[in-house]
Amino acid sequence: MDHSRVPVLEALQDFRRRGDTVFGPPGHKQGRGADPWVVDVVGLDVFRSDVLTLNGLDDRRQSQGVLSQAQELMADAVGAEQAFFSTCGSSLSVKTAMLAVAGPGEKLLLSRNAHKSVISAVVVNGVEPIWVQPKYDTERHLAHPPEPDDVRRRLREHPDAKGMLLITPTDWGTCADIRGVARVCHEFDVPLIVDEAWGAVLPFHPDLPPWGMDAEADLVVTSVHKTGGAVEQSSVFHLQYDRVSPEALKQREDLLGTTSASSLVYATLDGWRRQMVERGHDLLDTALHRAERIRGAAGELSGLRPMGGEVVEEGLAASYDPLKIVIDVRGLGISGMQAAEWLRTHRHVDVGGSDSCHLSASITYADDDETEKTLHDALTALVEGADSIERRPAVHLPEPAALELEQAMLPREAFFAEVDHVPAERAAGRIAAEMISPYPPGVPAIAPGEVITEEILDYLRSGVDHGVLIPDAADPSVRTLRVVRR
Repeated sequence: MDHSRVPVLEALQDFRRRGDTVFGPPGHKQGRGADPWVVDVVGLDVFRSDVLTLNGLDDRRQSQGVLSQAQELMADAVGAEQAFFSTCGSSLSVKTAMLAVAGPGEKLLLSRNAHKSVISAVVVNGVEPIWVQPKYDTERHLAHPPEPDDVRRRLREHPDAKGMLLITPTDWGTCADIRGVARVCHEFDVPLIVDEAWGAVLPFHPDLPPWGMDAEADLVVTSVHKTGGAVEQSSVFHLQYDRVSPEALKQREDLLGTTSASSLVYATLDGWRRQMVERGHDLLDTALHRAERIRGAAGELSGLRPMGGEVVEEGLAASYDPLKIVIDVRGLGISGMQAAEWLRTHRHVDVGGSDSCHLSASITYADDDETEKTLHDALTALVEGADSIERRPAVHLPEPAALELEQAMLPREAFFAEVDHVPAERAAGRIAAEMISPYPPGVPAIAPGEVITEEILDYLRSGVDHGVLIPDAADPSVRTLRVVRR
């Protein structure tokens, strides 16, 4: 295929060149009605490029096939049979993928280190989750993806399960044996969905972890805004084989997705695909060398311990994303959250994620020598200034076994049940009617339908005292919890 073509971008350019006068949405009429202050901050071209797909980029019959051409080019670029653009981020795309595989009352294997969007999908579509526990790293206090044998065991226990959802890379960059898990799923003739939100660039360089389509997954969801060059909410479904119906996938996407898709998302997805095909290898090669230098330099700073290939050598992950710089800061006597706050306040550096032990920084092909120096100088300053950071009460991190809560009710049933709000001191033993997710990375410590324990309460309340953000709880202070009424 001709990857020099960018159908959406070309259609948008034609629209702006024609100077069409529009008597439909959006109401700002290509920026003519936008507030001047807004225009001054975000720029007029944002509004000029905000165009509907129908009666804008294309006619009402979609006779030019602008979007379908762009999606065909994307599929060809990454080795998928089909690709579909989504403008609501991978949070919605994962929900759609799950709906395409399992319906209400049916079983679906899910990695328990899933993002809250996965648990939300379980509530929305009413599936019965069959949790596959991740590989807990007690030394680093991280959860790595489950292994093929874990999946095989659960499929043997639940042969009526409709498929498996695997999260890889994790927020911390560790990766699953996708091919091994896919082959286990295919032994049982069920599809493997891969939530590869952090893996959009994986198809474009051999030194990156395996790409889901190459590793025999059936359906892969990527977030191009996370590591690629598209704007926020840019997501793509990639599909191959015949275990997931493209018709069902499209219908489920129509059910959940917006009817007012953003041309900004489509155009930047389309342009990023061309950029990766034409220049991706060289751009990513530079980024990989840059990340290696940053990781090495961080390792020479006292109190910092960057994670690297040792996590694979120790058998904790099949591979790891070298573009994700994950640094254990406990040697400085502070938490990753404190480190992140200090860097933002004192060095104007915003890291990608942080928890009680780590901070993470994503290196992309957009970084250059200046941003590399900025990060190194900021980490050096953090080490030098760590003694001035006020110590906070420690987070009481639970043992791995304490993270595996009993599923007493289906998440959907618990979420919509009659509820009580009880003090945390009286919540142990009750069934949760809400999600409680320390953020980031947003993996629920408690999911609806799970039995609350003293260990998890201690973890959450000590986390709040330390400064952990828990935005989805009914009471973010976790002084009270929303539980199923007895």
